Amino acid sequence: MNLARHIIGISLGVLLFSGIGLAAEPAEVEKFVKARVDIGEMMSNYFQGGGMFKDGQRPSADQMKDMGADIHTKLGKLLTKYDLTVEEYRKRSPEIFADDAAVKSYLNEHPDMKTRYEALPLDRMGRGGSTGRGY
Repeated sequence: MNLARHIIGISLGVLLFSGIGLAAEPAEVEKFVKARVDIGEMMSNYFQGGGMFKDGQRPSADQMKDMGADIHTKLGKLLTKYDLTVEEYRKRSPEIFADDAAVKSYLNEHPDMKTRYEALPLDRMGRGGSTGRGY
C-alpha cells in the first residue's frame, strides 16, 4: 500500500512537471502570433479577388504547382523576419497555438494584434477548422 502511494506521488509529480515544460514562452507566443497574422494577411492578399481564376475556373495541376512554389518562397521570405524557416514554423506552430491561454493572454495585452488576428479566415489559419494548411 505504501509503495503504491509513492508510485502515484512520483507519477503525479512527473505529470505536473512535464505540463509546466509544455507551456509556451511569452516571447515564442508573440513571435508565432505575429508570424501567423502576417502569413494570413499575405495569403489573403495573394488570393484577393480570385486572381487569374475567376468565374469558377480551376487552376491546372501545373498552375497549382507553380502557385505552391511561389507561396512557399514568399512564406520563407516573410518568416525570416521572425528568424524562422517554413519547416520550423509548421513544426512548432501547433505546439505554440495549443497553449490557448498563452495566445489569448498575448492577444488581450495587444488589442491591435488581436483585431488583426481575429480578422484572419478561420478555416485557413488552423483556427476553428481542420481545412487548409494551418499556417
